[in-house]
Amino acid sequence: MTAFIIRRLIQALVVLFLVTLMVFFAMRLLPGDPIRMLVSQTQEEEFTREQLEALRHKYGLDQPLYIQYIQWVGNLVIHGDLGESILNHIAVEEEILKRLPITFHLGSIAFILGLLIGIPAGVVCAIRRGTWIDTVVTTLSNIGITVPNFWLGVLLIYLFGLYLGWLPVMGYTSPFQDFWQSTRQLIMPVFCLTIFPISGIARQTRSSMLEVMRQDYIRTAWAKGLRERLVISRHALRNGLIPIITLAGMGIPSLLGGSVLIETVFSIPGMGRLAVSSLMSQDYPYVQAITLIMTAIVIISNLLVDIAYGWLDPRVRYS
Repeated sequence: MTAFIIRRLIQALVVLFLVTLMVFFAMRLLPGDPIRMLVSQTQEEEFTREQLEALRHKYGLDQPLYIQYIQWVGNLVIHGDLGESILNHIAVEEEILKRLPITFHLGSIAFILGLLIGIPAGVVCAIRRGTWIDTVVTTLSNIGITVPNFWLGVLLIYLFGLYLGWLPVMGYTSPFQDFWQSTRQLIMPVFCLTIFPISGIARQTRSSMLEVMRQDYIRTAWAKGLRERLVISRHALRNGLIPIITLAGMGIPSLLGGSVLIETVFSIPGMGRLAVSSLMSQDYPYVQAITLIMTAIVIISNLLVDIAYGWLDPRVRYS
């Protein structure tokens, strides 16, 4: 297991290196100039060419691309410095530390609810295959997978926010500051983020459990006269969880990626909204840092999924 983890960590470093290369050079190949974003049209008329070049020199934008890349990676590796925002003139890590807990709060609730609702729903559908509850849950799951979450968010804002006036339509409040207000603000965005994980996990759980229930050891457990609850919980569910763990691990980055749209729709000041605004304004340091963090989260989640295989299935061995 130790050798497997070390090998995966080395692979992770290679992936991170390749991601930094792609993001760094892709951002600078986009049309536009962040200095033009920094200086308004009125100010640009007042600025001389020498002053604009001084601004580019200040942020290192006048250096060759490979020099800019080496300086950025060197500061990141040696000092842990993600850079300074071109537009806001503040350290990138300060802004990310403010916004990352918001995105994590939103995504973790959606992830937990997806597991707590999706797995039992799928198990019930498999056990009661062909009944009305199987038909209802399967139909709702198909709808949940196909509905775009940002479109659903707009509908919820109109219905529950503007028409009925039951819920706030935007903003974020820390639960430590005002728990009730925070809960009301999170109901609609969490629902939009959760609908796809619940649907996907329910469908996968149903398919996996139906396959497991046909195995010989399950028929043997029934033949021994074990109760249904013991057959499902002790024998069927553990083996049926293996593909579900894979789907859940892949769902972690999907939740974070989905928060880009949801945070924009509901005006939540998280990482997703920061990524959109930074990309539009070509604030390079923010985009590079956010992409790097998202990549690290994907790598860690995939590693945890691989380790979970060995716990769920004793037949899995790492060499």
